[in-house]
Amino acid sequence: MRFADIGQQLRAYRLESGLRAEEIAARLGVSRAALYRYEKGEVIKLDTIRRLAELLKISPLSLLGIGVEYFARPLAFQERLRQVEEQADQILIVGGAFCYQTTTDAFDGAVGEAWTEAADAAPERLQARASADQALGLLAARKRLHAARRPTIIAILGEAALRRFLQDGVAAGLTVPERTRQRCLAAARAEAEAIAAMMESVPIGVQLGLASGTEPTGGFMVMRGRERAHVVSSPFAADTPPSGGLGVGSITAADEAVAAHQRVAEVAWRDALKGAAAAARVRELIRTTAG
Repeated sequence: MRFADIGQQLRAYRLESGLRAEEIAARLGVSRAALYRYEKGEVIKLDTIRRLAELLKISPLSLLGIGVEYFARPLAFQERLRQVEEQADQILIVGGAFCYQTTTDAFDGAVGEAWTEAADAAPERLQARASADQALGLLAARKRLHAARRPTIIAILGEAALRRFLQDGVAAGLTVPERTRQRCLAAARAEAEAIAAMMESVPIGVQLGLASGTEPTGGFMVMRGRERAHVVSSPFAADTPPSGGLGVGSITAADEAVAAHQRVAEVAWRDALKGAAAAARVRELIRTTAG
């Protein structure tokens, strides 16, 4: 059993639920100290695993890493994603408008401003601001993790997703002041320019391509570490606000899922535009769709 993985899922649940550690411990029938030990990856009794599976509303098999983990809220998904990235040496991305690990400071600045502005205007301001600050902290942690580990990245971006990104800007869909929306649009254009530059220069450890022909209908990531690989599928892009996403993300380490997604990704990379051709297409999108 991978008790460290179970502990990470338990921590993700605690962050998502908003419950105090004492409340979760009581539901599991353990002490708060035991709860914290479980989060750190210490051995968990089988009867506690059963109760934990009931608490998380998943099957015991999923909890043990055999099934699929599901996430209906962006905040919990981002925390679990960070945990998986912590063990990843290779990241393969299919679909989406950008690769978050390689995004610029302009992207993070626009996300922070948009989320903060939207939270300050929310009816439950304090709760919304706390969620926004927590989500921004998770994004910052993912960036620090990437800078420290430097996993190799291959990303096949979607043309339609990139076009929407340029049209709507960073953190699309949020009600924010016009000046903030303009900053988000400018950040999207700057990000697309940075993507094109990386496609041409091919920095060490990063390869970006643009899907040609068939557009990815559902984005996913394959993350490989020394001991295991995970498939991550989610509707929650990195700039999805903590309470603004509607969808269900999933993470699984099942061998058959990893193999199937790996095959699709290899075909997508083989057929993708790369290098100067990809960069030229991205710059064409910038000229024709960014207003």
